[in-house]
Amino acid sequence: MPVEQSVPLGTLQAAAGITHWICENAKSARAYLKRIDAVAPLAAALQAQQIQELPREVHKKGDHAGQFDARPLLAPALAGNDVGLLSEAGMPAVADPGSSVVKAAHELGLRVVPLSGPVSLLLALAASGLNGQNFAFVGYLPQEAGERAQRIRELEALALRTGQTQLFIETPYRNTALTQALLQTLQHNTRLAVARGLTLASASVRSETVKAWRSKPAAAADERAPAVFAIGR
Repeated sequence: MPVEQSVPLGTLQAAAGITHWICENAKSARAYLKRIDAVAPLAAALQAQQIQELPREVHKKGDHAGQFDARPLLAPALAGNDVGLLSEAGMPAVADPGSSVVKAAHELGLRVVPLSGPVSLLLALAASGLNGQNFAFVGYLPQEAGERAQRIRELEALALRTGQTQLFIETPYRNTALTQALLQTLQHNTRLAVARGLTLASASVRSETVKAWRSKPAAAADERAPAVFAIGR
């Protein structure tokens, strides 16, 4: 899908004016900047873009706990340059690394400007038909089968008791296993929504009771496509 179909033109134009970046992967960041350049010419040639990567441990463990000090990465901003923050998919610092950079910017007295773009969690919630007035994102569920089932029951009980929609994600290649665990564990009247590959041409959203899910098997899905799961009343 062309980048301008999922990201507002104003965001692309703002990104085109930035020459210093913090990202997860420099190679994919350059590829994304190349796509932006086709819509809004970059202020500096691709080869001249200054790109810093977040450490590998931040990719694997995240930085939401606040243990990583990102202030050194913001030296270009202290020198007067605008610095952009990119994630591999979705919105930086929301279900993706980057919160440490934002926190560091505030600590250094730098101005933080969020730019609008697709946020899979909110897109999935809006497309689910579940409660969008009271919801929580709970990250990843445990991988071990027993712990995962226990966590599913806890989240279901909370959703049914309070009406609060519970949103969570999984590494794409584990999406099928998680879906099966949900269908085996949830009560038949609980509503389950699964949104896959949002903003892609192959995007799909299914939101039905668990009973309906069980009676009609899910179509084969692309295991590479990111998915957002939601349960509620």
